[in-house]
Amino acid sequence: MIRILQQDNRLIKIIFAVIITVACVTMVITLVPGIFDNTGDSGPNGNYATVREPGIFGRFAGDSVPIKETDVEQLAQRQLQQQHLPDFLMPYMTQRAGQVLVQRAILKHEADKMKLQVSDEDLRRELETGPFAQYLFPNGQYIGDDGYMNFVQSNFQTNRSDFESKVKSDMELTRLQALITGGVTVSDAAVREAYRVQGTKVKFDYAVISSDDLSKTINPSDTQLQAFFKANQTRYATAIPETRKIQYVAFDASNLPGGKPQITDAEVQAYYKQHEDEYKVQDQVKVRHILIAVPQGADSKTDAAAKAKAEDLLKQIKNGGNFAALAEKNSDDPGSKTQGGELGWLDRGKTVPEFDKAAFSLAPGQTSDVIKTQFGYHILQVEDKKTAHERPLEEVKAEIVPILEQQKAGTAEQNFATQLAADAKKNGLEKAAAAKGLHIVTTDYLTKDGLIPGLADGSALLTQAFSVDKGAAPAAVSTGNGFAVFQVQDVKAAHAPDFAEYKQHILDDYREQQLPQLMNAQLTKLDDRAKVLNDLKKAAAEMNIPVKSSDFVSKDGQVPDLGAMSGPGAVAFSLPKGAISGPINAGRVGVVLAVLDKQEPSAEEIAKNFDKTRTQLIGERQDEIFRVYMGNLMERYEKGGAVRYAKKQAEPGQAPIGG
Repeated sequence: MIRILQQDNRLIKIIFAVIITVACVTMVITLVPGIFDNTGDSGPNGNYATVREPGIFGRFAGDSVPIKETDVEQLAQRQLQQQHLPDFLMPYMTQRAGQVLVQRAILKHEADKMKLQVSDEDLRRELETGPFAQYLFPNGQYIGDDGYMNFVQSNFQTNRSDFESKVKSDMELTRLQALITGGVTVSDAAVREAYRVQGTKVKFDYAVISSDDLSKTINPSDTQLQAFFKANQTRYATAIPETRKIQYVAFDASNLPGGKPQITDAEVQAYYKQHEDEYKVQDQVKVRHILIAVPQGADSKTDAAAKAKAEDLLKQIKNGGNFAALAEKNSDDPGSKTQGGELGWLDRGKTVPEFDKAAFSLAPGQTSDVIKTQFGYHILQVEDKKTAHERPLEEVKAEIVPILEQQKAGTAEQNFATQLAADAKKNGLEKAAAAKGLHIVTTDYLTKDGLIPGLADGSALLTQAFSVDKGAAPAAVSTGNGFAVFQVQDVKAAHAPDFAEYKQHILDDYREQQLPQLMNAQLTKLDDRAKVLNDLKKAAAEMNIPVKSSDFVSKDGQVPDLGAMSGPGAVAFSLPKGAISGPINAGRVGVVLAVLDKQEPSAEEIAKNFDKTRTQLIGERQDEIFRVYMGNLMERYEKGGAVRYAKKQAEPGQAPIGG
């Protein structure tokens, strides 16, 4: 080793310098407490977690994506409300929401690496033709910027920029999912077996134990309730939430001195010149396609079969076959097949080269030959074309004026709010409002998630009002369609309730705690007795439990009390005629059922539902493959130190993607 280092060889010296540097870095990472620690304390930036590229490079040089605590809390609160869950589950929902947002950040990172980013033009087409089109472009006509902003604010409680960013992100993740799962296929035998199971119908008797009825039998004494209340002091310590009384004055553009700002032709002309690139229309082509997918690494036999199928479809099209119908039935592109293969308007260079070349070489109405790309075999049909040009000012003026109006009004409102807050700080809110001809409002005591009368969106005002002290200087805040200047007049701190006034809530909590054990005991007793007697009705009669009878029902059907048969009641499809099930917990009811009869679908029914079942089965397998892909990604990122949580996570587990 010494002799090697003594040689006058520049390459060898560089190699050893690199080895020594890496060793030193590794020692720092390993030995210095806290560096790259994945379970550190929360920092001042309010992050729940950060995501970056796995490995050493990501730790030193890669960009990190922050997941904000506020975003996690908002998602958790929304899920809690949507699922009607009790508040004490908030920590669990926060953990789930955090995992969802971490997974989304990882998926977006992977999608960006694959160049799947969504352009502004892609977003525009999505808004014009996608699920939001019926709201933003009814009958093909844009509802205008004010209508757009009102739609976003009222439905998503966010601003236009954040909404469009979220839509872009969703589009990008959809592209990634389509890329990962586009080659999924299922055999004909699997499709037939799936429908045989899915199409089977059962008829049964079922005894129902209602949680509501059972709960009424739980009647503790006041002594027991007081003991429960005392034992759960921490739970009830802030059961009565903090409330605040707020005084505010609100205004919009119509209240501005001098009225709503006017836009001049010169301002429109100046804006147009500054944004000329936005009004340049690139070469575009409107295309339908059929994809016969070939999985990556497929053998020559699979490739040949896919090519033969594509050539057969092309022959059908040339003989007068309906392109859209054939695409819907045969295409392996899940994003377009349900629209008859419709891809909408495409910019030049936005698709893979083979596809792009064919699309822009065809005239409207023409159909391509079979084209091979990395995804498989395609057949294209061009519907329309647009040649690159610049939209004239006369055409876009109606789009520019609302933008300038919004900008000028926003600036004027902000300045007016700042001046009003300064006047209120000096002379008091009431005098400042009266001097401007504005009306002052005093609320009742409100909780942090309350509603402020008279405001389209009072969430920002409430958030800020709950972050300042009583009597703090008046402050300005946006209200969605204007501004408000407010001051906190009084605060009532969160506190524990008095036993007497909160007794009914305590009783409800006590019953909910005791109910699962009592329900299980009753269900087990009913089930045991029914099997001893070999008669569900007799056993239920002995326990004074009502028995109901279903009609013939399939897995996609619903049964009163039991709910969807794809849920807990699905056990009925696995039982033979005459069998009695075990205890079934169906949420707010407990059920034991006895199968009276079963019907399996005929060969004709299986054939009739074959295509629909294949689509459903492929969708399920695509979801399964994507879940596995997501699980592997999470493992790779976490093992590679690419996910850093601000606080230690308790068994993160897998949470579903979405939000």
